[in-house]
Amino acid sequence: MNQTQVANLLTRAGDGAGYRLVAWVFLRLLALIYLAAFASLAVQIEALAGAEGIYPIAEQLALAVDGYGTWAWLAYPSLFWVLSGDWALLGAAWGGAAFSLLLLMLPWTTWGKAEGPVLILLYLLYLSLFHAGRFFTNFQWDYLLLETGFLAILLPGGPRLVVWLFRWLLFRLRFESGLAKLLSGDPGWRDLTALGHYFETQPLPHPGAWVAHQWPDWLLRVGSGGTLLVELVVPFFIFLPRPWRHFAAWVTILWQLLIIATSNHNFFNLLTICLCLFLFDDKAVGRLIPSGWRRRALAGRQLSERPGRGMAAVTLTLALAMVLVPASLVSGAEMLLRRPIEPLSGWVRQLDRFRVANRYHVFPTIDTERLELVIEASTDGARWEPLDFRYRPDDPAQAPAFIIPHQPRLDWMLWFVPKNPLFLDLLESFLIRLREGAPAVT
Repeated sequence: MNQTQVANLLTRAGDGAGYRLVAWVFLRLLALIYLAAFASLAVQIEALAGAEGIYPIAEQLALAVDGYGTWAWLAYPSLFWVLSGDWALLGAAWGGAAFSLLLLMLPWTTWGKAEGPVLILLYLLYLSLFHAGRFFTNFQWDYLLLETGFLAILLPGGPRLVVWLFRWLLFRLRFESGLAKLLSGDPGWRDLTALGHYFETQPLPHPGAWVAHQWPDWLLRVGSGGTLLVELVVPFFIFLPRPWRHFAAWVTILWQLLIIATSNHNFFNLLTICLCLFLFDDKAVGRLIPSGWRRRALAGRQLSERPGRGMAAVTLTLALAMVLVPASLVSGAEMLLRRPIEPLSGWVRQLDRFRVANRYHVFPTIDTERLELVIEASTDGARWEPLDFRYRPDDPAQAPAFIIPHQPRLDWMLWFVPKNPLFLDLLESFLIRLREGAPAVT
């Protein structure tokens, strides 16, 4: 990389780079993703981590103190150290939804310069709920939202390097997902029969999955091969000149839309589509944005670039990039080598508490049969009835629902219990709360 390229990378994301409008649109879309994620948790968090929930937050904080002592707050970063309890959990979830709406509306308010503080607060709130949710929130989409939300803090008035960091995130998300499929040794991906089973055995299918499951075998094999191609080859186009980046973006968006049409994966695929915005520039995006919005976006970005802020933003972004990029490289190398890289592994694991340099591996293996856990309840000990879950496909006579962008955490987690004995503790805690008649859980 020559001196001119370095200078271009460090200039503001809008100065000559053509990413002011991209950044403005992305933050509005991120606000909608945050809104969906917080609102989805708000209707569940009391049952998951409340005082009478499956994993009470008070018990989690106590365990952190027992394990880490004085440094518990760093090992378990959470705003709930300040205030915990059911009202705090609900306040964080609904408060996050409210601040998401604020982020969405900021350009149309007199607080247009407050994007940075709002983004910081959104990240901290979701990080706190992520830890409070324990097993229920320990998933790829939660990692992706936290890492995306953290990078977004650097976006208002930030250097062009931030755009590159978003591209690096998108590359890792796509390529590591494909790499994990190859490294897993799953015969379904090797002989291209994965999609022949996936639509039937996925955690929470919707009617589109049933339709896709009826497709001819040759088409499902094409889809399996296409998935590997889109995840292993197309991501490299992200770092090529403009036409190739646009090609990578449109192919990735198309594949995400196909997944949405056949799977209930909450906001995950929508967030991936949002990240594809950074493969375009203002010239491409501007064609789709009303002229009034374009003027407001460019004016707002100029107002946020106060004199004297530029060098500080560049320095901060460079410093973070020098931590995040090596950490993500180490994490990816560990996936490839299938072992920790000492002593670097310990340093990377420290960052895992903040979820800012994650490893991604979306569906590396595909089940060939579906195992459904049946839970029965009785009021008299004589007559037992199976529980009817709201989102699990437990009744063959009832079509599963399309619930994107909602993520029903308990329904999803129960899919793992028959597959992994590690989750028997979760099942036991859930059954105890049911037997006690805990209102939020029932």
